[in-house]
Amino acid sequence: MKNVRYLIDRLNAEKRLDKAEWTELFSSFDEGDREYAAEIARDISLSVFGNKIYIRGLIEFSNHCKNDCLYCGIRRSNQNITRYRLTESEILKCCDEGYSYGFRTFVLQSGEDMFFTADRICGIVSSIKERYPDCAITLSLGEKSCDEYKAYFDAGADRYLLRHETADKSHYEKLHPDDMSFDNRMDCLRMLKEIGYQVGVGMMIGSPFQTAEDIAEDMLFISGFKPHMVGIGPFLPHSDTPFHSYEKGSLELTLFCLSLIRIMHQKVLLPATTALGTIHPRGREKGVLAGANVIMPNLSPTSVRKKYQLYDNKICTGDESAQCRGCIERRMQSIGYEVAVSRGDYNG
Repeated sequence: MKNVRYLIDRLNAEKRLDKAEWTELFSSFDEGDREYAAEIARDISLSVFGNKIYIRGLIEFSNHCKNDCLYCGIRRSNQNITRYRLTESEILKCCDEGYSYGFRTFVLQSGEDMFFTADRICGIVSSIKERYPDCAITLSLGEKSCDEYKAYFDAGADRYLLRHETADKSHYEKLHPDDMSFDNRMDCLRMLKEIGYQVGVGMMIGSPFQTAEDIAEDMLFISGFKPHMVGIGPFLPHSDTPFHSYEKGSLELTLFCLSLIRIMHQKVLLPATTALGTIHPRGREKGVLAGANVIMPNLSPTSVRKKYQLYDNKICTGDESAQCRGCIERRMQSIGYEVAVSRGDYNG
């Protein structure tokens, strides 16, 4: 059995490990090993980005979804949720507020809502670009056709986030209903990259049935696909899903994964997610100190934030946008970092 720190050093030197080595890392590390990886990852992040943290203004514009993912609070079978959709004018108002607070990237996220046709999304994207040509637009709308992805891109969308959730097909099938396809998810990611988007992937750490081998597959996928962004967070159960009784994912394992991704893929955009802040009061700060360099405060109207609950007890559902912006700035300053007013593009 190889020493965990030897493997971390190997990863730092060579930027790759094989599946058995990844599996050993996730099976054998302790808190000292995690801190060792975090120190390396933090040094890399500081050397690439300085002490700047990129902020993205998140606008959750619809909680309607045609899918029935077993872990998700806005799944179509959930009858205990109040559904909503923002209008184009409401979305633009969120952007207006965000721009005044220094946001130069807007992330438009929703369930897979069939009301928002390609024409509607393209109209919204075009309107934002016309009003704020210096801003980047990120979409996170799920699985679409190649033609739809291309239309969004041509309208001005710059980035697309589509979490793969797990790179192991059999594990994927345990988390999703039969009408969803692992192969289609992977095809969508390849299409997005071919079109020219900056592409984000991501996975849940500690999701039901996940093994060390599954996370090893995730790392091999990230190594090969070379995404521009990787969004990971601990699995957090929602009370109105089939996985309501499962344990939360591990904060420590999530932080370890963040550090290893930074070590492997030095220039990747790596968020300290809301889920990290939910599982621990200083989770986002811990994420940054583990190598993350992006935070996504919520710009959605406070009237709808509690309705976009992918998991229970999500933080910041009652804060106004200005409060979110100010809170993040103070939190980052407390650990020696500064919020950057820029698009924060991938520069790999």
